[in-house]
Amino acid sequence: MTNVKRFTDRDEAGKLLAEHLSKEVLGKDALVLALTRGGVAVAQPVSEKLRVPLDLLIVRKLGAPGQPELAIGALASGGFIFLNQYLVEKLDLAPQVVEKIKSQEMVELKRREHLYFQGERHIPWQAKDVILIDDGIATGATMEVAIRAVKAAQPKTLTVAVPVAALEAVERLHRSVDHIFALQTSNNLVSVSEYYEHFPQITDQDVLDILAKSRKGTYVHDYS
Repeated sequence: MTNVKRFTDRDEAGKLLAEHLSKEVLGKDALVLALTRGGVAVAQPVSEKLRVPLDLLIVRKLGAPGQPELAIGALASGGFIFLNQYLVEKLDLAPQVVEKIKSQEMVELKRREHLYFQGERHIPWQAKDVILIDDGIATGATMEVAIRAVKAAQPKTLTVAVPVAALEAVERLHRSVDHIFALQTSNNLVSVSEYYEHFPQITDQDVLDILAKSRKGTYVHDYS
């Protein structure tokens, strides 16, 4: 971690990200879209600074058996799935093992959808300048499936913005989006948490509190 700038926490990282994004020309249809749950705490100050609406995209990492931090793939709302076939084969994971992991994570994804949205509809993503935000990109699995989910909604433009990212992931993902930006990149990023002094788990209540705050903000547009 020599010569690496650590962020104090996700809030500071979001404010620094907002400073960069505020220099970009954003249309009136801009939208900040946070990956749950960690990305929500980064996206909230970005939404405030840019004065654009905040919405959520629920994603679930598919962790390898015995190595939950190693993503063999990811799920996103809408039934989108990404599997890293190279890792699946390297770890010699049987199809039934992968299916069990997917089923377990889908149950949790559906639980969060019900809790966070409670029947309310999303802000429409179509024809919007979507800024997709997470607290970092390691393998890129969750961002990969997030990009697929957003592109299916046909946004006007899609920008990925994160505080820190693995350089290999940035080079791979940039072909799928209009813009991608990271405050820091690394050739040997093992864990996003290493780039934060304080990296607590974001709870469901944290997400609900941030959503409630954003809905009271003057930057929330009326899409009714």
